[in-house]
Amino acid sequence: MTPPDRSEDATEDARVGRTRADVSRAAFQILTTEGADALTHAHVAEVAGYSKTTLYTHWPARVELLILALDGLGDMPHREPTGDLRADLIGELQMFRQAVTEFRLDQILSVMAQWASVDEMAQIRDRINTDAQRPIRGMLSTAFAGPELEAAVSMLAGSVACPTLMFGSLPDDDVLAAAVDVLLRGVPSKRGRSTRPDSKTAET
Repeated sequence: MTPPDRSEDATEDARVGRTRADVSRAAFQILTTEGADALTHAHVAEVAGYSKTTLYTHWPARVELLILALDGLGDMPHREPTGDLRADLIGELQMFRQAVTEFRLDQILSVMAQWASVDEMAQIRDRINTDAQRPIRGMLSTAFAGPELEAAVSMLAGSVACPTLMFGSLPDDDVLAAAVDVLLRGVPSKRGRSTRPDSKTAET
């Protein structure tokens, strides 16, 4: 008995994978350069080089194009830690600010908020937020726990996200340093040790 020929199935799978990758890149490009309103089936098809019929066949709803675009985001850039808590936190916030510019996170955050009730969008939002906050959460976990840790992470992330979304501006280095200093002043001495920004001053 002749075994079934799987080559056609493999070819079809590769074609579908290639189409998905091409459309994902095109959708991400449109989202981050032109905004969510420009993310239509017709425009994505034009940029990706496929027909509208192909897009409607695989991704019939507009929210599916948005989800596909966010799939193309990849991992957030992070700063290599040095062991100096204050410097590492400031550096990580600077990387977050850089990602806002390079990845147009203002557009992405806005889309995630607008479509937050969609389950798949919520899953992508959680993945992006988890990756973005992982280094800061890890560093702050040496000084905070429980609700205090959640508040601390939100405060530092908000120092970049809030002015970006609400005012369309990016915080400068002085603002980021001040946000870290204000937070670290609240670190209890038994847990904070040398992490307090004013520790040297207090010793003199």
